[in-house]
Amino acid sequence: MSTATEAAVYCPAMLLAAPASGQGKTTITAALARYFRNQGKVVRVFKTGPDYLDPQILAQASDGPVEQLDLWMAGENYCQQKLYEAARDADLILVEGVMGMFDGDPSSADLAARFNLPLAIVMNVKGMAQTAAAIATGLASFRDDVQCCGLIANNCSTARHAELIRDPLPETVPLLACLRTDDAVTLPERHLGLVQAEEVKDELEQRFELGAQWIADGAEPGGLTELPPAVPFYPAPLPVVTPRLEGRTIAIARDRAFSFIYDANLRLLRELGAELCFFSPLNDSELPDADAVWLPGGYPELHAAALAENQPMQDALREFHRQGKPMLAECGGLLYSLESLTDLAESPHRMLGVLGGEGTMRGKRGCQGMQTAMLPEGEIQGHAHHRSRSDGTPDPIGHGRRQRHSAPGEAIYRERGLTASYLHLFFPSNPDAVARLFGAEIES
Repeated sequence: MSTATEAAVYCPAMLLAAPASGQGKTTITAALARYFRNQGKVVRVFKTGPDYLDPQILAQASDGPVEQLDLWMAGENYCQQKLYEAARDADLILVEGVMGMFDGDPSSADLAARFNLPLAIVMNVKGMAQTAAAIATGLASFRDDVQCCGLIANNCSTARHAELIRDPLPETVPLLACLRTDDAVTLPERHLGLVQAEEVKDELEQRFELGAQWIADGAEPGGLTELPPAVPFYPAPLPVVTPRLEGRTIAIARDRAFSFIYDANLRLLRELGAELCFFSPLNDSELPDADAVWLPGGYPELHAAALAENQPMQDALREFHRQGKPMLAECGGLLYSLESLTDLAESPHRMLGVLGGEGTMRGKRGCQGMQTAMLPEGEIQGHAHHRSRSDGTPDPIGHGRRQRHSAPGEAIYRERGLTASYLHLFFPSNPDAVARLFGAEIES
């Protein structure tokens, strides 16, 4: 990390963490972003860890791009540089944490400690009073390298409730806000998390505006409606990317069935020199003229009937596969590549059949975790998050390597030019391997 004082850029910043999932972090981060945006501030929001759905929500709320920050998946230098770039243009940086603040390795607290981000504790205080203050005090003092700037008490609907929480808090953990219970600001959810922003864009706008007022009404004096402390951010220049995909076009599936796409992945492909175009397996009847195809994750199980009915698109993708051109299918893209997919209503639907096997949804049971894709082209960091299984698939060419466990991770399949797995890949973790995956020639 650069330590030159002249290289630092200072910007108010805050990381919102919680004792557990389900405390309201995303709702509060989105409402806070909209509050300050409405005050004329440029707000840049980041999401801790691998996530596709929260960033869609937060991007709309803040009216700006949202990056993932993960010290393992993206790397320390990548996270440092993205924060520095944001600090050069923003009036405020908000980072939404993941799970509980000390959960995972690295955790939200690790990220806050590494970049000196003031950390606000978001807690659902329903059913608690002084105990909420005790938990917040314990979290704030658990590590001496984490700077806690206060408590945001969610579902705190009366002045008396707020008083019972506020009074026992130490001066080092001030109460920043008491936010009343309000279903009108809560974000809609489904089985893998939040509903995609594009599906409920107008509804979200109403919730964001109500959320901004919710923040204003619930903020303590000198609390959540004041900008947090400014902290220094330093540059960490990243390796130069060689344009090894120059002259190649990559067709990317993007619609309501396939939308789990990191902006960082698109940016990396463009830095590699690729021309990107997009198509809809739901609505289009033919593929764009392309040298490679990417079928990202998403919700094919919610649109399986429509995907099955679009035979012209299925035929086009089968022909592309028959020609042996590079194809990458991730998670939902893997399910689409199989012979059939049984949806949440237990109805089977015919899929592409470019990879043998059947996919079946599993309700609430699933798999998630950080893994490295062990590919012939090189190792690429990624993660798994799915509630389906695949049966009758061919022998894999390898498996993901789990971050902290010796058991084999997700299977990786290869049929002709198709590479398919449940793993979602983070392309910037190995640009050279990604270039080869999409058809770049191996350099001597």
